Amino acid sequence: MIETTEWDLKALFRSEEQLERFMLSLKRDAKQFAKKYEGKLSEIEPQGFCAVIKEYEDILEGIGRVMTFVFLGFAKDTTQGDIYAKYELQTTQIQNLVLFFELEFCKLPQHKRQECIESSPQYSYFLQKLIEQDEFSLSLKEERVLLATSPVGVGAFSRLFDEHLSHLSFKNPIPNDKANTKSPVQKKIKKQKASLSEEEILSLLHHSKRSVRKEAQKIFTKKLKKSRHLLSYILNMVCKDLNIMQSLRGYKLPESFRHLSNGATQKSVDKLIDIVSSHYGLVGEYYTIKAKLLGIKRLKDYDRYAPLESKQSDVSYNDALKLVLKSFGDFSKEFKDIASKALKKGWVDSHPMANKRGGAFSHGSVPSAHPYVLLNYTNSRRDVFTIAHEFGHMIHQELSKTQGYLNMDTPLTTAETASVFAEMLLFDTLKNSLHKDELIPLYAGKLEDIFSTLFRQVTMTHFERRIHALSDELKAEDFDRIWREENERMFGESLELSKNYESWWCYIPHFVHSPFYCYAYSYGQLLVLALFGLYKSQKTPRNKEKFIQKYTEFLSLGGSKSPKELISAFGLNLESDKFWLIGMNEVQKMLTEFKELVNAQDTLSAAV
Repeated sequence: MIETTEWDLKALFRSEEQLERFMLSLKRDAKQFAKKYEGKLSEIEPQGFCAVIKEYEDILEGIGRVMTFVFLGFAKDTTQGDIYAKYELQTTQIQNLVLFFELEFCKLPQHKRQECIESSPQYSYFLQKLIEQDEFSLSLKEERVLLATSPVGVGAFSRLFDEHLSHLSFKNPIPNDKANTKSPVQKKIKKQKASLSEEEILSLLHHSKRSVRKEAQKIFTKKLKKSRHLLSYILNMVCKDLNIMQSLRGYKLPESFRHLSNGATQKSVDKLIDIVSSHYGLVGEYYTIKAKLLGIKRLKDYDRYAPLESKQSDVSYNDALKLVLKSFGDFSKEFKDIASKALKKGWVDSHPMANKRGGAFSHGSVPSAHPYVLLNYTNSRRDVFTIAHEFGHMIHQELSKTQGYLNMDTPLTTAETASVFAEMLLFDTLKNSLHKDELIPLYAGKLEDIFSTLFRQVTMTHFERRIHALSDELKAEDFDRIWREENERMFGESLELSKNYESWWCYIPHFVHSPFYCYAYSYGQLLVLALFGLYKSQKTPRNKEKFIQKYTEFLSLGGSKSPKELISAFGLNLESDKFWLIGMNEVQKMLTEFKELVNAQDTLSAAV
């Protein structure tokens, strides 16, 4: 029986001494590379270019190995910020030595660039992207200055954000005399401490008792308010940094850099956001039904995730893993085997602990190692879906590492595909195994996840567009107002946002770590709904197997091709207006099925 799992970082480095030796070797390799090739790329024969880019890739992978090791150590214990900063500075210096390569390649004559691309077919998409991005590059001297100062730039505020939030603790709103009714995790929390982490206090928004949800919301908001000045300042610095980068590099819009790296056009992103926004009414329709099911006249923001089960049941970590592994195994033996290996070999860190970063992620690491997954498991059904989500990322990353370091990472627009598809596999497994009485809460939970991944992320993108469009620094009250207005657009009259909720923009990490990341979740959600609908429409085992093979190949290609080309293998066109409606129709279909379940239950109750 698996109760917890923890990372084993030995696949990266066995000791700090080994790390130090590796750093010396890496710096020596970077210096030799610069000595051999800086200012001399035009002299390289096209047939020899592939060997040169492979040398470059090896150096970048070395940097990635070092930073993965220290980042994971920092994520597990955010008091290790000094170690992270030390190696961030050193690897930045190493990266500066080889910074010339991409810039110099783009300055080669067009015919020479094309000959190099043709002689290095496995790197063709990577090199084509460099040429596309060259329009926004600065001189080598300027790029080196920006890279050298990056550890004390906006990245430093990102680190401060993580450290600050991970050090916050929150009063446990569940009274001591109620301890016997708590889950094993909550019992442990009450026995050992009277305070909760960010992840633990937010998990109580899923509590069956409204009084607990309301109190958890108040406690979380009260602590956030004490940090409002700091968190507002950090977000303002992110906005200012992006504004400066836009001006220096000549991007048309603050978000343009993200679309370029995502391989997405402004037109396709605008169409996605317009279509999702125009379907906000689905959110209001659902929450109006949920209010009736809960017997609440009008829901408050802290009721969004209230469970519909009459008795909320916990799911142990071991049972959660069994469910996820079964859902993967029913789809693909290879998927299950990768997940099983991850659990046995120390790829997963599972539970909350002091100073551990909140949330969940899967870090792709480097091809010569393997991905690492961070969880903060609190025994809820929602957490089971989080496991499926992050394990989906992990499988994608493990499959795509065959493409090498430069090609393994996918653009954000397709990066969320495997994670959300994995959630749908789990949903399908549960839907087919649960009793009819349990289907309503299952559908409710899944719809809420979809709304969070699809509609809420577009709401966040609207929020970002508005704050980045303003040149002046904003006060906390300005952020509050914009946050409230955008969320009210989504919920309509179905849910009342309390005064407390206005400040909840404060803790959203993507606003700080990855501006304009959020729309990628919506992009991925609609793409997955279209793909999953295509998978379920296969009528024969042979056709299903063909889809699975094609899907596995899609994941294995990583970022070696454009998202448009990858998705075209399924007969889908990302540039078509109709594409987004395919996924949206799947949301409407699921909501209709939910309403039919509710109506059938009402009919049965009336008959009784």
